[in-house]
Amino acid sequence: MKIIIASDHAGFETKQSLINYLTESGHEIEDLGPVEYNSVDDYPDFIAPAMQNLQKNHNSLGIVLCKNGVGVSMLANKFKGIRAALCFNVEQAKSSKIDDNANVLAISTQFLSQEEIPQVVDVFLKTPFGNAERHLRRLEKVMLVEEENFK
Repeated sequence: MKIIIASDHAGFETKQSLINYLTESGHEIEDLGPVEYNSVDDYPDFIAPAMQNLQKNHNSLGIVLCKNGVGVSMLANKFKGIRAALCFNVEQAKSSKIDDNANVLAISTQFLSQEEIPQVVDVFLKTPFGNAERHLRRLEKVMLVEEENFK
């Protein structure tokens, strides 16, 4: 699976570790930065291009990282077709895929341990959308709102 990944300085080291882990697991990784640690970088400079890339690669998934995960998830969700989920445990990651068909996982490097992060990522990547009628109906309503707001 192709995974588009980006972070800011607070997620840089974890991003590098995840890239190694995911590559070893057989995934194709596209790293949208940063490529080196810079303590004063800004997450929009990396997350925005990653989401633009993901919009063009519909069969890919995204992973975005920062200190609390909030900023990267808020920015990611500004892009049409992006459904970013900020997940703090495996149950939430699983639910975000089954119920909401999330296509971007937002990770907090402050509130998740280095041991928990790969577990959350694995569940997110392996869990399929549930396709339940109620979830399809809700996602259709989300897409209608999205269409109205992106005219």
